[in-house]
Amino acid sequence: MSPLNSADFTNTTVVHPKFFFVSGFAGIPHTNYYYVFLCFVYALTVVVNTFVMFMIYTDHCLHSPKYIVVFNLAVSDLCGSTAIIPPMIDTFLIKSHLISFEACLTNLFFVFSLITMQSFILTVLSYDRFVAICFPLRYNEIVTNKSILVITITLWVFSGLANSLAVIFIHKISFCKSTVIDSYFCDHAPMHLLACNDNTPSSVINWTHPIVLLWLPLLFITGTYICIARALLKIAEASDRLKAMKTCTSHLLLVSVFYFPFLITYAMGSSIHQNARIINMSLTTILPPALNPIIYSLKTEEFTASIKKLYRRKKMEVIPTSQCPND
Repeated sequence: MSPLNSADFTNTTVVHPKFFFVSGFAGIPHTNYYYVFLCFVYALTVVVNTFVMFMIYTDHCLHSPKYIVVFNLAVSDLCGSTAIIPPMIDTFLIKSHLISFEACLTNLFFVFSLITMQSFILTVLSYDRFVAICFPLRYNEIVTNKSILVITITLWVFSGLANSLAVIFIHKISFCKSTVIDSYFCDHAPMHLLACNDNTPSSVINWTHPIVLLWLPLLFITGTYICIARALLKIAEASDRLKAMKTCTSHLLLVSVFYFPFLITYAMGSSIHQNARIINMSLTTILPPALNPIIYSLKTEEFTASIKKLYRRKKMEVIPTSQCPND
């Protein structure tokens, strides 16, 4: 689609294009309305996630292990949407589907790193619920601010390194056949198929990364909830069982919203139509960041109490002296 950069012909015969052509939707009229919808979703994502981060940062009552993880989820959701929606609008509406080679690799890194972190953070939240329900007397001993900080920082570093490998190996690919990416962003799967030299490392990453970064976390989450279900069955009082179950329902909803579209797409494989794949995958990477704070944070008792306290503080201009609500 675009002329190749002659400066990129090297001794290793690696050929890089100046631009990629991101195909987007095929044969669907009035796609601009979809991009307008994405802008509204992005605006909602920015507002709710910024509000969640502000509340957690300013209220010492929310400086707990659970809300450290929620803060990281809000960061990954906000940054993930920023890595997808504005470049998508820019590529399709302003630059006529073209994106430079360097910008494409940058887009690939940030999109996949942040999707990976969303998967990891949902896993950490399941670990938090597992310890809280299966080992309630040892919860404060096992799940501490320090341990959660170590876990989240480690996961951020691992996500960055894992997806850096994907970018490095894509950079070693020669693109001399086509520069058309059949997706809505610089997607690794269709990109590595454009290679006209040996793309074995990228092919290996294309099937190992989803296993390590998506399906193993989902397997861990499934295992924790099997243990949680067994622990709930041992609770004699129905009211106590229901109260414990309510602490898990929001998280299970987040997991379903995030993983279910991925499961559909990977299950259908190459048989899924390009437009259906784009809609399915774009919604699963765009809607959860807007819904996560509403489903998980804004409905919790601790967060609601913090909002009320902030409201009273602004209204009465008096700092309340009440203690933090119990977890």
